[in-house]
Amino acid sequence: MKKEIDAKGLACPRPVILTKKELDVISAGEVKTLVDNQVAVENLSRLATSLKLSYETEVLGENSFAVTIKKGESEDTGVVEASNVNAPSGKGTVIVIQSDQMGKGDEALGKILMKSYIYTVKETTPHPEAILFYNSGVRLTVNDSPLLDDLKYLENLGVEIVSCGTCLDFYELKEKLGVGIISNMYTIYEKMSGANNTITIG
Repeated sequence: MKKEIDAKGLACPRPVILTKKELDVISAGEVKTLVDNQVAVENLSRLATSLKLSYETEVLGENSFAVTIKKGESEDTGVVEASNVNAPSGKGTVIVIQSDQMGKGDEALGKILMKSYIYTVKETTPHPEAILFYNSGVRLTVNDSPLLDDLKYLENLGVEIVSCGTCLDFYELKEKLGVGIISNMYTIYEKMSGANNTITIG
């Protein structure tokens, strides 16, 4: 079975969600999703990887891309079909940071507390599986962030640093991202719901 989805012009995470819905209802086949930006290509590629499915990307023209995800096939590369793609990941702790300061009250104090918190996370084991940033929290992942070195250190240890693309766009910070990856609300939801423990800071 082959299915094509025209997701051009749709804001994240809609291309990912539409693709996931089609993959959920087929036992074998291909879902080809058309998008108009590279971030959507990367988000769809991460979806395929998270589901342990093979995929191909194509550049069709200026601002025109296709991502084809194949289900029901095993690849020589070691990518295998996911037998239960809706099962919880069973991963450990995920930290969600929804503001560039910690707690309510004085802004300067809140930023000091946030810096201290991230330093504590860096220096304490076990480390979280991922740290997710949204709303004004994405200000902490850009090039001039006072937390950048600590976040890069955590990323080098294998902690996934994820920033909401819509939030980066809103604050006009996407080009200034200094650590981690740009993702979408579907991925943020997936990581939060799949974690054994979720800590929300902000």
